[in-house]
Amino acid sequence: MSEKGDELRAESSKLQEAAVIADEAAELEERQKELTADMQQKWLHTAPITDHFSIEKKFAKEFEVSLSDAKKMLKNNLKKYQIEGNDIPQMIKQLKKHRRTLKGEQKVAITASIDGLIKAYSDHLDKSIDSIYWIAKYKPALKDMNCTEDHIIKLSTITDEDTRRNLIDSLCKYWENKLDRNDLGFSPEYAAISKQMTKDKREFKRLIKSHINPVTQKDIVSSHIIKAVSEEPGISSRQIHERLPINLFKKTTPSIISKIATTNNITHVNGAFYKFSDDIKKDIYAYTAAFIDSDGYITMDRNFNPRVGLVATGDRGKAFMMEMQKSLGCGRLHLDQKSPQDTRPVNRLNFYSGADVTEVLSKCLPHFKMKKANAEILLELVRMKKSHKKADWYKQRREELFKLMKYENHKDHVGFNWSEFDIDVNSIEKLYGNNKMNEMDRIEGIIKSSEVDEAIDDLEEIAEEHELSEDEWSSVDDASDYLFEHKVMEDK
Repeated sequence: MSEKGDELRAESSKLQEAAVIADEAAELEERQKELTADMQQKWLHTAPITDHFSIEKKFAKEFEVSLSDAKKMLKNNLKKYQIEGNDIPQMIKQLKKHRRTLKGEQKVAITASIDGLIKAYSDHLDKSIDSIYWIAKYKPALKDMNCTEDHIIKLSTITDEDTRRNLIDSLCKYWENKLDRNDLGFSPEYAAISKQMTKDKREFKRLIKSHINPVTQKDIVSSHIIKAVSEEPGISSRQIHERLPINLFKKTTPSIISKIATTNNITHVNGAFYKFSDDIKKDIYAYTAAFIDSDGYITMDRNFNPRVGLVATGDRGKAFMMEMQKSLGCGRLHLDQKSPQDTRPVNRLNFYSGADVTEVLSKCLPHFKMKKANAEILLELVRMKKSHKKADWYKQRREELFKLMKYENHKDHVGFNWSEFDIDVNSIEKLYGNNKMNEMDRIEGIIKSSEVDEAIDDLEEIAEEHELSEDEWSSVDDASDYLFEHKVMEDK
């Protein structure tokens, strides 16, 4: 019996070592993907201005991928950022109007919500600009143009060389005028350049507005396909074809339908097509949280590596894992794996890197019903590993988090061997009380405070460039006081 036990322990040790090696390999592969993506972005941002098709061909040659893959990788489908069909700027305007009717804590709370919404929207616009490879390097000038989200979306659809060049020429003229103006004090020449900059802005936006993207038959068929797949996941190309209007039915075939669906990034599994509906995409993190609660896991291994994953079986499960990855924009797929029961294949979407784990869990956190505690434990761990490894409490707290995660994952398991992990169930609550999030906030707040100090200096430096009246200087002083009181002092 002892000999058999030794064999089992040896086998267990080998399996653990293999798991660690596999995890390390997965992380290396993930890092390699990130480096490749960075290289591709740098190449795109330095590529000469030309038409989109030429860029696709050069990209395919440069990175040794097929032209079809290059088309997929460079495809840009920017969509408007909306909440329940409402534009964000309009929502912010309505919230600010409502804020005027509030006082005290309610006013403070809604101000925080407005600030958070503005930040999220600003980040969205930044990412949208970054995704338009031919104009991303001109982002400072583009943002100074005060372009709306509609302008940015329209820019993402421009594929011809002439229009791109004209727009960039207009941007450069505006920026050159701005640089010239920066060297001037307030004067007639300053006013003349400012007037020209206003004209440059108008010309830039006129060029965007005047660009017309003709609606093709393919576009119309695509809209029918997307509608059919969203309404009936798992539908076949033959079924989609049969539901087309008669004029489109005659001009297409199931094979053509399949090809168009592929170009629209619609997931295809064994003859069936799947695509998340807009309702799911609007609430993707609520959907993800529910998925993790029911068919996923949040844990860490013995080397304190974070592990988050979603699991689904069969073709439909495979399709949904693929759709989840596309909608979330992160994670690593493991498809068609053999199940322990050797029944239907298992499909997983795993999150290994600290950045991916933080991105997913922080946004899912308000929506968890069952695994919220697991998420909070892992978010604390990831934050510690990223910025606080040298803290004197780091190693001890890391061990505590491992025990807490074991407890959360096995507290409902009758007969679980807690002693194997040195866990005292009766005193486990004390470990929750050792949470280091506030301590990390305090440490990182010191850095934030210095950044605010710099912002105050910048504000006053900018103001000094202009001949301000006493009342105007009072406004600058009020702004400086606000920054200090509400940002610096709060951090302390």
